[in-house]
Amino acid sequence: MKDKIIQLLDEISVFTTESKEELDQFRIKYLSKKGLIPSLFGDFKNVEPELRKEIGQALNDLKNQAQNKLSSLTEILDNNIQESSGDLDLSLPVNFEELGARHPLSIVRNKIIEIFARLGYNVSEGPEIEDDFHNFTALNFPADHPARDMQDTFFIEKDPDIALRTHTSSVQVRVMQSQKPPIRTISPGRVFRNEAISARAHCIFHQVEGLYINKNVSFADLKQTLLYFAREFFGEHTQIRLRPSYFPFTEPSAEMDISCNICGGKGCNICKHSGWVEILGCGMVDPNVLENCGIDSKEYTGFAFGMGIERIAMLKYQINDIRLFFENDKRFLKQFDSAI
Repeated sequence: MKDKIIQLLDEISVFTTESKEELDQFRIKYLSKKGLIPSLFGDFKNVEPELRKEIGQALNDLKNQAQNKLSSLTEILDNNIQESSGDLDLSLPVNFEELGARHPLSIVRNKIIEIFARLGYNVSEGPEIEDDFHNFTALNFPADHPARDMQDTFFIEKDPDIALRTHTSSVQVRVMQSQKPPIRTISPGRVFRNEAISARAHCIFHQVEGLYINKNVSFADLKQTLLYFAREFFGEHTQIRLRPSYFPFTEPSAEMDISCNICGGKGCNICKHSGWVEILGCGMVDPNVLENCGIDSKEYTGFAFGMGIERIAMLKYQINDIRLFFENDKRFLKQFDSAI
């Protein structure tokens, strides 16, 4: 892969054109969804662990160079077209172009993906409309679990049950069914729950769930992974604590808190003067879940975790109302930059 990256860097560095059509072909060839660079990112999961940091940095540099080349040539061609269009009418009003910014949820989602990519996690996606098996049964939800009731889930059909997914754990089920361990993946996406909309809850929100399955995976591996994430995202002095909890699909299970990044753990209104703020749930994958997905639970173990992107963004940016993310108020959105 390293040789291929070097080859593409050479091609991109010497590319030039005076044609909009050729520039668009450049974009399609290198940056489109099925282009050469996205395909290399797709193959990144096959890179040996000891080379992932080096290859990952090289891939990011390659992508940045391609995007910069596309932007600079686009600007040059646009200027040439304007200069060749004849005399300008100076009496025309000025067209003010507003600068856009990434949505805060996109910024946080991309940062989370970037952090876990350094640990070798790839990104898995799945359908937002799910059947009962992938959304509930495979994940060890009992038949009488409250999440199956109409109060918590948006059902599209009954008998058989088809619903809007309530978590991206359903994507993990599909990954476990289609891939053999070792598995190391995160599943970002939109989920739906039948909840009253308020400052703290919404019927639509976003999650990132992670899954690692291999031989001899332990709870210590889970703790160190989450500690690394917390310090990369919230700062190097961030502390974590794990509290016992219950989830049908993990055993043992835990809720993870981080030391409050507002008061530094001293106590404030954000952390309710406890010094800690809950950010995610986690645990070791229940053997029943592994068996339901065709993985031998006597040979393999694994851990899983899940966090709400809105929750993480609210903590990062000190936002006190989840509804702001969905109202498309430009006064709110223009405050955010593309970098954390």
